[in-house]
Amino acid sequence: MSRPEFRSGFADEINQYIDSKVAGGNSEKSFSIILKSFDTFCFKRGIRSIAFSKADADAWAEKRPDEATTSHYARVNKVKNFLEYLALKGFAVYQIHDVFFRATDFQPHIYTDDEIHRYFHAVDTFHSCRNRMEAVQLPVLFRFLYSCGTRINETLGIKKADVDLENGIIKLVEVKNNCERYIVTGSDMRELLNRFADKTFYLIDDDDYIFLSAGGERRQGHRIYEIHRMILKEAGIPFLGNSNGPRLHDWRHTFAVRSFKQMVDSGMDMYVALPVLSTYLGHKTIYATERYVRLTMELYPYIGEKFSGKFSEVFGKGVYHDQTD
Repeated sequence: MSRPEFRSGFADEINQYIDSKVAGGNSEKSFSIILKSFDTFCFKRGIRSIAFSKADADAWAEKRPDEATTSHYARVNKVKNFLEYLALKGFAVYQIHDVFFRATDFQPHIYTDDEIHRYFHAVDTFHSCRNRMEAVQLPVLFRFLYSCGTRINETLGIKKADVDLENGIIKLVEVKNNCERYIVTGSDMRELLNRFADKTFYLIDDDDYIFLSAGGERRQGHRIYEIHRMILKEAGIPFLGNSNGPRLHDWRHTFAVRSFKQMVDSGMDMYVALPVLSTYLGHKTIYATERYVRLTMELYPYIGEKFSGKFSEVFGKGVYHDQTD
């Protein structure tokens, strides 16, 4: 992964900071992505020198719409470490307060068959005055989230070179846990992806993102979230608030639950299905997949009756809140 170009007043210091982290054995990507987001934030606020006020800190630390608690934690605390690095070098920058991760009993929204039908009808008939390409992009982008279980940043990070159209295999690079992985698309998704490529790939280079904004840049998650809200309204699916969804990330939850159910219904044993699903989702351990298994068993009692004993053997009685998705 090539390092992004930084444009704010922190550009030189960000590069030096990343160099120091890489020299210490850390992954460059784990710092570059968040610091690029921070750099863009500072550039838009007109920060052209090494200066960071309390107002800047409060704005950066504010939790964003549809931002997971874990993502908020990582975004704020990684920049907090960078600001501490600058302070040690003698720069007068305001320090961000700690953000703590607190596990919750949040229950994701699992879309019903009827909601899925209405949602994608709204996606396929969506029209935008801001970006005419959205009519071509959105049916593919949202189906990636649903049929492949990808996170939104992973999906927006797909480049032309990452796509094997013939075999329907996609390489995901901008991933959580720094574990690059491949996803295999189904026949319907592969056909849709090929039609999308016929219309758009000739316009872009191998190193370009396949989902571009009207300005030719990588699309941002906040705009996709805005469209998601509009689609929910058009589809007649009630939005219960940022913490209650339905959220964009709930498509990943829906994919996981339906996939596990499908494997079980096909006769696959839980001991086989669990590591398959865990690997496909990009989890470091099966404990991060536990919530999906538990949720599937709650939604489909016959699965719970079948695997309740094995579930306890694998996971025990505790819930591993430190394993996140």
